[in-house]
Amino acid sequence: MTAEQTQALIALTVTFGLLALMILPSVLGIVRERRIDRQLGEAREAREAQEAREAREARQDREDEEVREEAQKSSSRSTVPSTATWYADGRRSKKLVSS
Repeated sequence: MTAEQTQALIALTVTFGLLALMILPSVLGIVRERRIDRQLGEAREAREAQEAREAREARQDREDEEVREEAQKSSSRSTVPSTATWYADGRRSKKLVSS
């Protein structure tokens, strides 16, 4: 190998080294941007899933409330007298018997 070939090899190596140093930040930036985009996409999907879950729960709560209101409006529900009413009725019947 002659001196001219050695100098050409060194120049070529330096040129490729400088090219790599100039390209490296761009490549690292692209990799970073893709990672951030992926994280944002995952966060967006998680938020959409959470919103859908909350909407489903709210809809279920509204339906449950409607069912409860309908049940309260219904007259088919049996009524049980309170303890005070039962006690008062018992006292009245004893007074009638003893008088």
